[in-house]
Amino acid sequence: MFSNRFIRILPLVFLLSGCETTPDTPTSTSEIKANPKTIVSEQRKDIAQIAPLTTKELDDVWQRIRAQLTFANSSHPDVQQRIAWYLSHPNYMDEISRRAEPYLYYIVTEVEKRNLPIELALMPLIESDFDASAYSHKHASGLWQLTPAIAKYFKVQISPWYDGRQDVIDSTRAALDFMEYLHKRFDGDWYHAIAAYNVGEGRVLRAINNNKKQGKPTDFFSLKLPKQTSQYVPKLLAAAQLLKSQKMAFPTISNSPTIAVLPIDGAVILDNQKQWQQLESLNHGVIRFPAIIDAPHIVVPVAEQTEFKDMLANLDSNDYSQWQHYTVKRGDSLSVIAKRYKVGISQLKAFNDLKSNTIRIGQKLVLPQLADTQIEHQVKSGDSLWKISSHYKVSITKLKQWNNLSSDHLKIGKKLTVFLSNR
Repeated sequence: MFSNRFIRILPLVFLLSGCETTPDTPTSTSEIKANPKTIVSEQRKDIAQIAPLTTKELDDVWQRIRAQLTFANSSHPDVQQRIAWYLSHPNYMDEISRRAEPYLYYIVTEVEKRNLPIELALMPLIESDFDASAYSHKHASGLWQLTPAIAKYFKVQISPWYDGRQDVIDSTRAALDFMEYLHKRFDGDWYHAIAAYNVGEGRVLRAINNNKKQGKPTDFFSLKLPKQTSQYVPKLLAAAQLLKSQKMAFPTISNSPTIAVLPIDGAVILDNQKQWQQLESLNHGVIRFPAIIDAPHIVVPVAEQTEFKDMLANLDSNDYSQWQHYTVKRGDSLSVIAKRYKVGISQLKAFNDLKSNTIRIGQKLVLPQLADTQIEHQVKSGDSLWKISSHYKVSITKLKQWNNLSSDHLKIGKKLTVFLSNR
């Protein structure tokens, strides 16, 4: 997304300001033919007696968003060009809705809780096409494409076991915290704030100051910004305008909760293959399924939350059948073992109920069983992520996550780590 330099000027307190935008006014196209005054009068009486639906009573979460859109329509060529692109790709929103279905209700609810413009719920569409496992060449990751620096500042955990940027709960909180900060930083101008989310506040502030010095307007469309950013806000506005006008179909997503969040206390390893495979697609932040370590929670289907809650409650913490055993050797220390097995010293102590850092030769330790086999694959001519993933029967997403790959391109000779499990 952008440089880390802005971190130095982030305040410790974030304030929320209101959105100064123009609401959409619905118009009626129905024709009244006979006795129009009488009919209109009767219709008004009927309408007065019927309480309007609240946004949460709507059947479709897209329509819940539509009912709250407030950004003014724009006739700017960049917006209109993007509208034309969307309309020329009618199947695009089908794929977007499929990907967004597990997450959109939750995101919309979180935006509403903060009284932020509902348009912000559309940002994952622009950032990642609602792909929770997305990873960019600038090391931004997840639905909201958070960089490591932004994640760290907003207390999103990243470790060899867990990347909260790919977790819908942690990433949504951080992204909305960041947007609140930017909204205040740019004196309530949402277009400036959204642009800064993409390119960095420093770049947008410089563009504003340059225009001021030259006596030019400082609205978003008048700023000289990188091409990606100059198209970023128009993409969001175009999607919102199409949803508002209903000129493009947004396939229905049920306006009801789809996921539930269950807290995790300590480390969990799921030994039931069906269970962990079901959860893997909802928990991209967990890097090495079935070992759930460092994750503050897991996301489960709302319809099955009781089953998973009971499962977590019944896990026997003394059952080491899911863990590998290690015998301390000469020269070992907690730091040496922790580094070798890519765990934290605090984790290693917690797993083994150690009160100090002292260990002795011959002592038995338990470590998470990450995989039955960990191998190194050296890329050769003709290899591709699809070919390698098919050979080892693992997903391309996991291959990229295990090896911090931001693209599908592989260099001959590169070594890839692959974790294989017989579970």
